[in-house]
Amino acid sequence: MELQQMRYVIAVAETNSFTRAAEQCLVVQSALSHQIGRLERELGARLFERTTRRVRLTPAGEAFLPAARQCLEAAERAAAEVAAAVGEVRGRLAVGLIPTVTAVDIPAALRDFRHRYPHVRISLRVGASDELAEQVRQGALDVAFLGLPTTARPRGLASHELARDRLVAVVAPGHPLAGAPSVDLRRLASEVFVDFPAGTAGRAQTDQAFSAAGLVRDVAFEVTTADYIASLVAPGLAVAMLPPAYADRLPGIVAVDVSDAPARVQHAAWSRSGRTPAATAFLGALGIPVHDGREA
Repeated sequence: MELQQMRYVIAVAETNSFTRAAEQCLVVQSALSHQIGRLERELGARLFERTTRRVRLTPAGEAFLPAARQCLEAAERAAAEVAAAVGEVRGRLAVGLIPTVTAVDIPAALRDFRHRYPHVRISLRVGASDELAEQVRQGALDVAFLGLPTTARPRGLASHELARDRLVAVVAPGHPLAGAPSVDLRRLASEVFVDFPAGTAGRAQTDQAFSAAGLVRDVAFEVTTADYIASLVAPGLAVAMLPPAYADRLPGIVAVDVSDAPARVQHAAWSRSGRTPAATAFLGALGIPVHDGREA
């Protein structure tokens, strides 16, 4: 069993096509098919069901895929550790972030990091804090930038607090509150809201604030991105609450201070079980004190 064969299996599983997998792996399709066939004979089981219309994993393939990914990640990490031992930073840097991160200029940070460490393969995922934290725990991400309520911490991860901010209300330019110097939660509770899905960290910040004030609000719209929140606020369909530095970037809406606003904490988080050399270098470049074990 060879690492290259595992790479081919993963590529086919991700593209659902031998042709696209071969293009992705920069190899002719016949060579890729031959290597997968050799692996299947060695394992004594077919990994893919092949028809003229589709390619999909068999039950054996479904069982093989996670282990293949783990083997490749281990091999890549071993190579990166050897390079680090001789003064080079190589391997991967997989970064995750919520779209409303403002404590760090992520594009600029990645640009500077790539310039300094050109042999590191950088990838980026944008998502919800809960999902990103789980991906760090699973090893799919090396570092994640999260936004959590003040009562929460990145569970099971090493972390560093980056910043705290208080949310603002965002309304349409023609809304009665658009010209108000400030508003409180009781006044906002009479409005129709758009927010992140119930149960997510982004939603919890606001839910907890209204609950603590003994107020109930109407969340009629649930969306997964802050940009789409703005697209529903701008025409006057709903109001929302967002971090102020992020709200200032959005066109077509007006931000209003909230006197008893909920707060959030922005965190950088990484695995307790050890950092890759690239992750260590990236955190260091951002001036984030690195540690393992307990959360900071």
